[in-house]
Amino acid sequence: MTLTTQTADRLEIADVLARYAYAVDSGDWDRLDSVFTEDALIDYTSAGGVRGRRDEAKAWLADVLRHWPGRLHLIGVMSVTFDGDGDEAAVSAAFADTLAPSREAIAADTSGLIQGGGWYHHRMVRTPAGWRSRELVEEQTWRTMR
Repeated sequence: MTLTTQTADRLEIADVLARYAYAVDSGDWDRLDSVFTEDALIDYTSAGGVRGRRDEAKAWLADVLRHWPGRLHLIGVMSVTFDGDGDEAAVSAAFADTLAPSREAIAADTSGLIQGGGWYHHRMVRTPAGWRSRELVEEQTWRTMR
């Protein structure tokens, strides 16, 4: 695997993470089809959520997150380790998120405001459509709620 290929792959993987954040924050659940393989296993149990396949996770996110229309995920530093021939990668990326009960301006001490963060651990694979996550395990490491 050349440095040029590895750099291009890292950029594409970063784009997958950005698509994930945008899909969750905007509620564009079908965009998650461009993030995950069809048979992906997604585990949100550390945050009190579901563990299931892509479509189950999409349905759960749509149901739960409707209560927080104001959402923003920031994905930060990421570690990428390519396996074997470079068609699979272990990816860990730090995240911070805010869930707000409104998209309007609200006081910082408003009930229902949630902030948290941790790590997204992905098992990525190269597919004919580009890099996709075959597995996501969310590691929620902190959370504040009002």
